[in-house]
Amino acid sequence: MIRFILSDLRRLWAGSLVVVLLVALATALGVSVVLQERALRLGSARAADKFDLVIGAGGSETQLVLSSVFLQPSPLPLMPGEVLGKLAADPRVDWAAPIGFGDSFSGYPIVGTTTMLAQNLSGGLAEGKIFAREGEAVIGAAVKLSLGGEIKPMHGSLEEGGETHTELVYHIAGRLRPTGTAWDRAILVPIQAVWHIHGMEEHAEDGEHENEAASGTDSAEHGHEHEKVGADHDGHEHHGVADPDAALDESWTAGAPGLPAILVKPKTIADAYKLRQDYRSGNTVAVFPGEVLTNLYATLGDAKQILVAVASGAQVLVAASLVLVTVIHIGQRRRQIGALRAFGAPRGAIFGIVWLEFFFLVAVGIALGFALGYAAALILSSMFSQTSGITMPVGFAREDAALAAVLLAFATILAALPAVLAYRQSPAQALRA
Repeated sequence: MIRFILSDLRRLWAGSLVVVLLVALATALGVSVVLQERALRLGSARAADKFDLVIGAGGSETQLVLSSVFLQPSPLPLMPGEVLGKLAADPRVDWAAPIGFGDSFSGYPIVGTTTMLAQNLSGGLAEGKIFAREGEAVIGAAVKLSLGGEIKPMHGSLEEGGETHTELVYHIAGRLRPTGTAWDRAILVPIQAVWHIHGMEEHAEDGEHENEAASGTDSAEHGHEHEKVGADHDGHEHHGVADPDAALDESWTAGAPGLPAILVKPKTIADAYKLRQDYRSGNTVAVFPGEVLTNLYATLGDAKQILVAVASGAQVLVAASLVLVTVIHIGQRRRQIGALRAFGAPRGAIFGIVWLEFFFLVAVGIALGFALGYAAALILSSMFSQTSGITMPVGFAREDAALAAVLLAFATILAALPAVLAYRQSPAQALRA
């Protein structure tokens, strides 16, 4: 029987190929949606695990996490600089690292922060050293620049008509180990240098300008207001004191300029919850990134249901087309089936031959669809990782075996339709056709 089935499939290879491809493409659509959604969940969750607590000014918790953890460019309100000093002196805090946004270089975001965050972000350096002066920088693992290279910060982006800062040129001192987060594509510089470039001295009184400079929200009409902030007594204007050889002072004993976000490492889990409660006032908000992601996952789950519904609809359409194809196919093979019956082949054998042929084609299509869906998810994840820096782990899980079982069960039922049609044909009817 098997030899007869293989010979029959070779003879009807064109129709068999169409059936396999239809099933494969419909299956691949559903599999790629499931795998990509899971990869996005796992990748974002692992990226958020790097940061225990994020504190920012009162506002959107989601935007605070997207900007500080995933480095998505967006304007953030600033909280008072003394919050940093309070956190640095708090016995419940292991370390607190301020971060400042707004500048970029060659498409990579420049993030002002501290040596403490640079040392703890990836567990050490892959090469070089941590920045020790205002003119030094540390790059993420995915930044395609070399040690010793120059970085000229640009406020904004080229597409938005950004302005290149001429007060300071950073030199790359080290490279971080891979973290699997968006910070792999970041350029880390001393936050003091960011303050100085933007004319944001300690105890600065120009709050409106600080809000624009530190959160990256300079508009076109305010693009040159940096010059007004650092004007000296003689009337000469400058952006601020930017000394590449200046030593770093991260004691935070003096009041700092306004800050968009502070990344905090509590000493214990209990301390984390107490800090979160203490800083959820009207002026500040403290969030666990994982909690915010849970809300995002709910939205993502709704989107997944829509995509799965679309994929299921495509699979139903493919199933309907396969039924039509098989009915036509059985009609074309009526003489062959009649001849087999005339030579003494029992009804059960005819049923088995037709059922096995169709089930084999559908099963091959399902297997090929899983392979194509996996490949598509890998490609999409790779593209997303290159643009975001977040590692997207693509892989099958136990529930995928259940999906495969459901599809094979459906194939079993679908293959029975042409087999029943062939089973019910009498030899005389088939030979007269």
